Amino acid sequence: METTRQNGPRPENRWGILVLLALGLMISFVDRTSMSAALADHHFISEFTLTHVQRGWLGSAVFWSYGLLQLPMGWLVDRYGVKWPYSICFVVWCLAAAATGMVATLSALILVRLLIGAAEAVVVPATYRYLADNFKETQKGTALGIYSIGGKMGPALGAPIAAWLIVSNSWKVMFVVTGLVGLIWLLPWFLMLRNDFPSKAELAAAKQRAASVPLGNLLASPVVWGGLITNFCYSYFSFYCMTWMPAYLVEQRGLSLRQSGLYTFFSFIGIAIVAALAGFAADRLIARGYDAVVVRKSFIVAGFIGGTTVLLGAYAPSEQLALFWNVVSLSLLGLVTANNLALVKLTLIPKQAAGLNTGLQQVATSLAGGVSASLSGWLLHVGGSYTWPMLAIFVFLLLGATSTMVLLRRKWAPKVNDGGFEKQQGEVVV
Repeated sequence: METTRQNGPRPENRWGILVLLALGLMISFVDRTSMSAALADHHFISEFTLTHVQRGWLGSAVFWSYGLLQLPMGWLVDRYGVKWPYSICFVVWCLAAAATGMVATLSALILVRLLIGAAEAVVVPATYRYLADNFKETQKGTALGIYSIGGKMGPALGAPIAAWLIVSNSWKVMFVVTGLVGLIWLLPWFLMLRNDFPSKAELAAAKQRAASVPLGNLLASPVVWGGLITNFCYSYFSFYCMTWMPAYLVEQRGLSLRQSGLYTFFSFIGIAIVAALAGFAADRLIARGYDAVVVRKSFIVAGFIGGTTVLLGAYAPSEQLALFWNVVSLSLLGLVTANNLALVKLTLIPKQAAGLNTGLQQVATSLAGGVSASLSGWLLHVGGSYTWPMLAIFVFLLLGATSTMVLLRRKWAPKVNDGGFEKQQGEVVV
């Protein structure tokens, strides 16, 4: 499934497909995080008589199934390609997202959220399988910066749009509309991406490549465990903002639901811009001869430390200062985004294990989503204030910075059993 394979008369537009993958990620986040706007709507809360703890359960449901299927999805795309697994799962999660507006019980709500998470589990492993096959080390930061914009634009656009749809119509209409409109994405996807479903011979070769870096080799690597920690710590903060930020702005800072959507938009626009610029800047430094691991680690540590300014917002005496630090802290976390993704999913990982390792790393990401939503709800319940959930964020960000410095080292990268890892320009050979 290399880029040299010719299945059509014209070469594949890999940057165009990267944009499509970013849009697919954006749609997945819109459908995943639209619940956060509903959880800040008193009509939705009263209809299901939700407690703080139940709101945490509902906000976290999508992440548990998402995490459970990450490894199977990584295994799937390493062997069967990107196009068709992604296409089938895309249809399933869009329809399930729309169905969220048609259910009438809490158990049914949780069930459709679990289905969304299960289908969306394909998104990241499939993307990294494509990036590993099509982009060099000096392009990975830029590519991941562009791709990560989709993950930030999802909640950035989804929050105000969901809030507007709820205020203008109802939470039911919001879920149906945001779920179904994403299906439009399938048209350019089918037109632009070549069919990479393998023939029997290609399937046998793919199995052989994947078998050279088994799961045991990944689990034996400190780099992989360092990536699990950094992904968890980064995602804990990010998913807190996706699930609880609108409610925090409404309940503790006195904003309207519409205003909360606007400030959520600014926060995620900030992290998207910083992520793209940081990925590009790291690529330029690497292209000039600086060590890729050192460069990306420096950006990651700076981003984790910068994100701890969220605590300044928690203790801010005024609404204006609280909103300022709310935007700044999440924006500074963008220094981590693309460089962490490149380092722990591509740079230090053998190419043939890109899908499987990404699935493994996404277990930590999805676990962070579930823990963040649930733990924040419990801390809010026992502490009576959003300061407690923000203190937890502070601790996890410091842990992420420490893990980056200690565990992400080239000498601890996963081993290849048969030495069949081809060296590419600027890439680590292990």
